[in-house]
Amino acid sequence: MSAEAANPGATSRRRGRTRLDLRRIGRVALLGPTSRDRLPDAIGHVADAHRAHHPDADLSILHRAYVLAESSHRGQMRKSGEPYITHPLAVTLILAELGAETTTLTAALLHDTVEDTDVTLEQVRAEFGEEVCFLVDGVTKLEKVDYGAAAEPETFRKMLVATGNDVRVMSIKLADRLHNMRTLTVMRPEKQARIARVTRDVLIPLAERLGVQALKTELEDLVFAILHPEEYERTRALIAADASAGDPLHVIADEVRKVLREAGIAAEVLVRPRHFVSVHRVRLKRGELRGTDFGRLLVLVAEDADCYGVLGELHTCFTPVISEFKDFIAAPKFNLYQSLHTAVASPDGEVAEILIRTHQMHKVAEAGVVALGNPYTPTDGAEAAVEGERADPTRPGWLSRLLEWQESTPDPDTFWTSLRADLAEDREITVFRSDGGTLGLPAGASCVDAAYAQYGEAAHRCIGARVNGRLATLSTVLGDGDTVQLLLAHDIGSGPLPGWLDHARTAAARIAITRWLSAHPQDEAAVAGAGGRPPEPRAGGGAASAAPGIDSLVRRVAENAVVDLPDATVRLAGCCTPVPPDTVTGFAVRGGAVTVHREECPAVGRMRARGREPVGVRWLATGDCRVTLVAESFGRPRLLADLTEAIATAGAAVVSATVEPPSEQRVRHTYTLQLPDAAGLPALMRAMREVPGVYDVSRAQHPAPA
Repeated sequence: MSAEAANPGATSRRRGRTRLDLRRIGRVALLGPTSRDRLPDAIGHVADAHRAHHPDADLSILHRAYVLAESSHRGQMRKSGEPYITHPLAVTLILAELGAETTTLTAALLHDTVEDTDVTLEQVRAEFGEEVCFLVDGVTKLEKVDYGAAAEPETFRKMLVATGNDVRVMSIKLADRLHNMRTLTVMRPEKQARIARVTRDVLIPLAERLGVQALKTELEDLVFAILHPEEYERTRALIAADASAGDPLHVIADEVRKVLREAGIAAEVLVRPRHFVSVHRVRLKRGELRGTDFGRLLVLVAEDADCYGVLGELHTCFTPVISEFKDFIAAPKFNLYQSLHTAVASPDGEVAEILIRTHQMHKVAEAGVVALGNPYTPTDGAEAAVEGERADPTRPGWLSRLLEWQESTPDPDTFWTSLRADLAEDREITVFRSDGGTLGLPAGASCVDAAYAQYGEAAHRCIGARVNGRLATLSTVLGDGDTVQLLLAHDIGSGPLPGWLDHARTAAARIAITRWLSAHPQDEAAVAGAGGRPPEPRAGGGAASAAPGIDSLVRRVAENAVVDLPDATVRLAGCCTPVPPDTVTGFAVRGGAVTVHREECPAVGRMRARGREPVGVRWLATGDCRVTLVAESFGRPRLLADLTEAIATAGAAVVSATVEPPSEQRVRHTYTLQLPDAAGLPALMRAMREVPGVYDVSRAQHPAPA
């Protein structure tokens, strides 16, 4: 059963919306249109609602659309027994009450004519123009979508294609579903449940994304009544009991009005009852409901600045609940929603949630994209859209992104799984790009998500990031207000690591990564630090061998250094790998050898602290040298090959190399290199640092051997 049938008072409690008398309109429709000089009585409701939002609207096109719709649907009946024309009239009224513009209302009146009558698209185009024809065609395609349970993964894909990237098509479909849900009681219970589940999983999240809260909340209540009748009845009883008791929200509202009046702020203060599902959620969250939990206060003002003035007065005169404050004016939500949210405690301890917004914000909060009029008409100073394309009016381009995803994802199940996760997100963070722009991401998003949100498929080359100025791995979770600078490799053939999927929160990132990995299965084994054994390094001019440990980096070299201890064997310390022209010192060790350290090596301080006498060391003027370098990098395909190629190009030979197991996508490479001339060491280190993915190259610093 519908929510309205179960609780006739629900309508007046929520919004006081005037409902159509379907049987009366049905009788009027059967009598046919009235004279041409005035609108038929059957659409008088629509005309009144439309003029309330658009006083100068030309209603003649609605007259012509009604005449065509009524004549083409004449003789058709709904399952409820009313003439079929009552359905497009009801859909049009819903949109008119939300403030839809004339073109949308005209298409709503005609939305079933092409599907169910002999009217053709060519007739609609000739009579009402290209825009109306475009919308009617989109809604007609939506009507052909199979909403069966087995077709769910394909359902959403077809809906997106059918919209033609025009949110007004989806708005008409949402109003169409709302009216069908209102009259669902004539169907079998199992069919009611099936339609309610699809409405819950697909259309309600869509209404949320498009910001049409007025439709979303009523659809939620209708679905709640069908799928959870016992919980619905319990919630209805709680609301009825609260209605018969004293309402503390009205007392607090009077106090708020007094405070704002004394502050000289012109504001309208309303008590806004929660809808059924909202009350149910609050009960699940808090258990025992308080009197103020059945609604919230809504404060409407004229200007944005007045919103903050109201907030200041409320927080000064009442005790604010700081944890409940949210500023969606400075950072609007993904669906255009703007408001200040706060909660205050009155002197008697009652806590009231308060929404503060302008009248225009309230219109958008209720109607979302429907309140934008024709969102595809460029405003003054705005660039016209590319011919044949329609710019997405939603702030993050959500609908446009969905259309791109469905085109790039061949597997409908993958698309559906990713999309449902994205639809389930109800909280967004805003992060700042290094160029001053912003990215809207779901809460919990990582640098991986930011990369794909900013660069699309070019994010395959991302090798790391700086978050708030500090180096960070791609797995780093971003917070609201963070600044992120994404680092891209120069190699256009680079691709994502399989582990990126573990950190991707958005559907865009998951779909793009999965598609790339599926197309490049052979590259997964070549990913440095992906958990497998890295490939053998390739280096020109010298052999390469895997080193079992750091001890193998300590080599006997006497060609470069001369010590002031006759007949002593010279070792260059593996802990700091000195090379000319480093300032060095030596210490005698067991076996008649002298170990040479760089002067700043920690081992030198330890030796001197133990009373060990240093041995003088000097470098020979010429000769090659051996050095150990450590490269710190982000893991990516071909990194090891690119590093060894840079080493070979610099004329060095790889004596040994090790790659440590990855840690949070960071990889540590240690190379022992033979250089023909120590003077080339700075150039070699610069060349290694320029390899994409490498963020630091340094001389080895390991504990000195005993």
